[in-house]
Amino acid sequence: MADFPYTTVPGKLKTLLGKIREVGVPSKAGPQWLKTVGFKSSNDPSLLTVLRFIGFVDTGSVPTEVWRNYRGAQHGQVLANAIRAGYTELFSVYPDANTRSASDIEHVVSTTSSAGKQAVGKTVRTFQNLCAVADFTATGAAGPTPPAPTPPSTALGQPGAPAGGGTVPSLHIDIQVHISPEATADQIDKIFESMSKHLYKTKK
Repeated sequence: MADFPYTTVPGKLKTLLGKIREVGVPSKAGPQWLKTVGFKSSNDPSLLTVLRFIGFVDTGSVPTEVWRNYRGAQHGQVLANAIRAGYTELFSVYPDANTRSASDIEHVVSTTSSAGKQAVGKTVRTFQNLCAVADFTATGAAGPTPPAPTPPSTALGQPGAPAGGGTVPSLHIDIQVHISPEATADQIDKIFESMSKHLYKTKK
């Protein structure tokens, strides 16, 4: 996979994202535009690489719909979704990558890219600074939604259904048996014999 991009000034990401919401949408977000909104350092253009990676600008540095949506009330969620889209490989390893420690993120970056140690460190700080101003708790930005539990049957005549047609909770029990690889066949037989005796008692 390609290396994750990074900025040499990750601490300025929050300020830049704030500017995007304050100023008008430029026809092109290049180094000159950065200077007009106060980012005049020679290292500041590296911020644009990050904006491109998370879909705020296209390959021609033209602001996208994501940029425009970020200017709205749901900016935190928009940014979170943009981060997930850009860092797909990272979130495929850790679905909660935005809450993981720097060492966890560093391990993924260093083992899935050809970046050197210094670049890896900046990549991690870039990611964490982005996540710090995003809202991953909003609907659609907090990761996969767990499947809803299957409701118990309420149909009359179903096993265990009350006569009045009310609902009853279903009960499912899983039993795990851990057997030592050194156990003999006789010992294994006795384990299952005991389970049969205690779990499958019939009423007299």
